Amino acid sequence: MRRLGMPISDDTILRHVKRNASRTDEDAARIIGIDDWSWRKSWRYGTIIVDLERRKVMDILEDRSVASVARWLKRHPSIEVVSRDRCGLYAQAAREGAPQASQVADRFHLIQNLRPAIEEQMSLSGRATGRALLPNEDIENDHDDRVLQEQAPETPWRNQLRRAHRQSRKDVFETVHALSKEGLTCSEIARRTGYGRRSITKWLTFETPPDRRRSALQPTSPLYFEAFLTQCWKDGNRRGRHLFHDIKRRGYTGSFSNLERLLATWRRAERPKADEDKVDSAPARIELCDRAPDNVPVRDPQTGHLISPVVAATLCIKPRGALTINQARKVDALKQGSRTFTVLRSFAMRFRGIFRGRTSAKLEPWIDDAIHSGLAFLARFARVLRRDIDAVCNAIDLPWSNGQAEGQINRLKTIKRAMYGRAGPELLRARMMPIKLTDLHTN
Repeated sequence: MRRLGMPISDDTILRHVKRNASRTDEDAARIIGIDDWSWRKSWRYGTIIVDLERRKVMDILEDRSVASVARWLKRHPSIEVVSRDRCGLYAQAAREGAPQASQVADRFHLIQNLRPAIEEQMSLSGRATGRALLPNEDIENDHDDRVLQEQAPETPWRNQLRRAHRQSRKDVFETVHALSKEGLTCSEIARRTGYGRRSITKWLTFETPPDRRRSALQPTSPLYFEAFLTQCWKDGNRRGRHLFHDIKRRGYTGSFSNLERLLATWRRAERPKADEDKVDSAPARIELCDRAPDNVPVRDPQTGHLISPVVAATLCIKPRGALTINQARKVDALKQGSRTFTVLRSFAMRFRGIFRGRTSAKLEPWIDDAIHSGLAFLARFARVLRRDIDAVCNAIDLPWSNGQAEGQINRLKTIKRAMYGRAGPELLRARMMPIKLTDLHTN
């Protein structure tokens, strides 16, 4: 009987592919990269493990739990280096499954994680969108009001941030009404400010800025069970884990960390006044960077638009040689108009220089200077670095990074989408990992 002439079904081919993929020989790997990928974004994630020396996928795990990754690492005692992103989950898995291995934080994510800290710090100076073109007269008229606000006692930085957002929204609202009184149409106001015509039409129907609507609470939020939690708090039940299990039985679907954030605010509210004064006085040097002229929005010298914190943060971490002519002009304008931006850019360039120079000994002095800079968000970023100091120093000293794992994830996403999202873990593993062709011919 001629076997080559026999018809073979699609299911038979897939079954052989999956079976042979699971039988691939696993060579002893020394240096691996671990990263997560999404089955469904913000819903369910898997894990990919890449051999960085041989540049090939070693395995694909169906989830990204500490237990599954630690089990896989225990089966491979030859591993000496584990490259990962800043996710604490993989750090814990490496400590449990491969305690002999050195952990390396991903350099790209270390640089990029500095950008949100700079953005939040710049947001204290106002929340400009980068689109609205406010008249210069409005800025000058509001300067006296801002000076009065600066003479008031300083509040914690979170309250400053909320106040800055509220003030920026009020400025735009007043500008829209001022342009309307000049006889401009909604379309013309939209063209000048950059906001949508429908939004401007709606704002013109109000005499004061409308309050933002609060979305309906869902069982994923602990505030959904606020009445029950408040009663338990009054009754003396203040253990986070106990309250977490109680509201779980009542339908809570959120995480324990979300509940802890709510309980932390309640604990701070009951803190003695002396402790509050001590905490509030700690970041006193922030006044040096939040005083005028930092509260005056900085404008793009070419377009006249306000430079948003997002744009400022992106330019802050970019070296001078990589800037375009227009970007260099924005950086110069920000350095002249914002003392905070000047300090943040100095720290950002020092941080990049540490990685380019491969000198991890300079990291500790940088962290100390950042913590004592008086910039709350930069200090928070530095404290988080210190918690993972060994992995960060290895990222500076060692040549390994997670770039290969990111590239394999792009390949995996392409394959998964080509199968319209229907690929299971076995088929993805079969297409991502090399197949033993000898076994396929013998079967």
